[in-house]
Amino acid sequence: MSATAEKAPEKTADDENKKGGKKKLIMIVVALLVVGGAVYWFFLKPAGPTPPPEPGEIVTMDATQINLADTHYLRLGLALQLTTTAHEVDGSKALDAAIELFSGKKLEQIEGHKRVVLKEKLVKELEHLYHGDVMDVYFTEFVTQ
Repeated sequence: MSATAEKAPEKTADDENKKGGKKKLIMIVVALLVVGGAVYWFFLKPAGPTPPPEPGEIVTMDATQINLADTHYLRLGLALQLTTTAHEVDGSKALDAAIELFSGKKLEQIEGHKRVVLKEKLVKELEHLYHGDVMDVYFTEFVTQ
């Protein structure tokens, strides 16, 4: 009986060491989860929706003539609505984009509601070209002949 009595306390000590190791492991996992949650909350959590840009200065450009199809032309004047965070804006990119968009079009392609669609395309192109510094464009002159 003495041999079995000696073995029983040894198993209990091993069981206690195993339980202590499991407790440490659980504490480490919980600590890692808390730290991971804090990192996500303070650094990785997506910010709420970005507010729309606020309108800033309006830059007016001189009108230019654009050749259309069938010997017609368009006299086009532009004004760029900048954002409040906009840097200095050179209008040459806007004029180039407008010429590219309207050149060679027939009168029927730029009249009425089609002009609104073309303006929307121009605004998208200018937002891209000016990296968000231009939020809208206005036609200050739009004369066809």
